[in-house]
Amino acid sequence: MRIIGIDPGLTRCGIGIVTAGAGRRVEFQHVEVLGSPAGAPLPARLHQLGSSIRRLLDGERPDGIALERVFAQQNVASVMGVAQISGVVMYLAEERGIPVAMYTPNEVKSQVTGYGSADKAQVTTMVTRLLGLAAPPKPADAADALALAITHAWHLGRGGSADRQRAAAAPGETPAQRAWREAEAKVGRRRSGPRG
Repeated sequence: MRIIGIDPGLTRCGIGIVTAGAGRRVEFQHVEVLGSPAGAPLPARLHQLGSSIRRLLDGERPDGIALERVFAQQNVASVMGVAQISGVVMYLAEERGIPVAMYTPNEVKSQVTGYGSADKAQVTTMVTRLLGLAAPPKPADAADALALAITHAWHLGRGGSADRQRAAAAPGETPAQRAWREAEAKVGRRRSGPRG
């Protein structure tokens, strides 16, 4: 099974591809970091990244995509960029019938390192070790993308859903996943309410 992990961002978008074997065995396939110039207009940046992601999806024919879900941060512009490129990824995946799973950074850190508050260096070290790489993937966006792919491969290996977005309350749902689901449902109800 081939899994693409995507660490979304407008300036740097990490892409990591692994194949999943029996148990927790994962094998490195590919890693790269896509970029777009910070000074370019937003539509041009989204088009540039989207075209590269389309090329990868069509060339790699993945069985699933693991996409980072980011909590609201102080830097609203950064969060908006992540949300926008995430939307492009989800659109392209849906167009091709590829299921998308979303994981919070803490879920990925917990799976890969055993510690939800691990730093980027610890994640990179474990990704390098788990995939048997000769050198750590750089920059951090590359390691994060591979960590996402590993997390989803292990989730599927345990019999988890390929599309965590459509599983309303999957067995074994973490507190972070439950909080996200409830927050999204609340926002959805608020948006669908009467408008004055």
